[in-house]
Amino acid sequence: MNRNATISRITNETNVQVELAIDGTGVTDVDTGVGMYDHLLTSFGLHGSFDLKIRTVGDLHIDEHHTVEDTAIALGQAFDDALGDRVGIRRFADAAVPMDEALARVAVDAGGRSHTNLSLAFNAPMIGTLGTQMIPHALEAFAKSARMTIHISSDGRNDHHVAEATFKALARALRQVCEIDPRRSGVPSTKGSL
Repeated sequence: MNRNATISRITNETNVQVELAIDGTGVTDVDTGVGMYDHLLTSFGLHGSFDLKIRTVGDLHIDEHHTVEDTAIALGQAFDDALGDRVGIRRFADAAVPMDEALARVAVDAGGRSHTNLSLAFNAPMIGTLGTQMIPHALEAFAKSARMTIHISSDGRNDHHVAEATFKALARALRQVCEIDPRRSGVPSTKGSL
């Protein structure tokens, strides 16, 4: 089964190229121009065992908003494309990841409906050059374009730890969601389609 996707998203504000292999080994190569975002996405690929290559050139002379948002949209589209009709996947999963004093809990449904319910506790407006308000915005954009429901609760005293634990927990949950269930022969829905 080839569950790979290549996405190109080009707007007046950004040029995003994403290559994803869901059944990878965690090899990542990420460059968005926003250091902390690169760190989070690299951690995401590694802990989800997704092979992930991202190249984003955005209007960082304005701020990081378009770069972060469009990268998240393209990454979500890559998951949606790579999962195809979603036949045989586990569909539901959750994960909890501690990082020192921080703890992130994530639950995911890859059943084709987009929704986010986020509770992220940040204390400062920035982590490096990444605005903390952009983290929930990126997660919402990802969920919408991936056609997934994602619930996240993450808190701690250190914003870096809260953000990183969140992306690691999301990766762990997505890895389980995307796995092929050997006991399932069709689409994981009583409707018969997603």
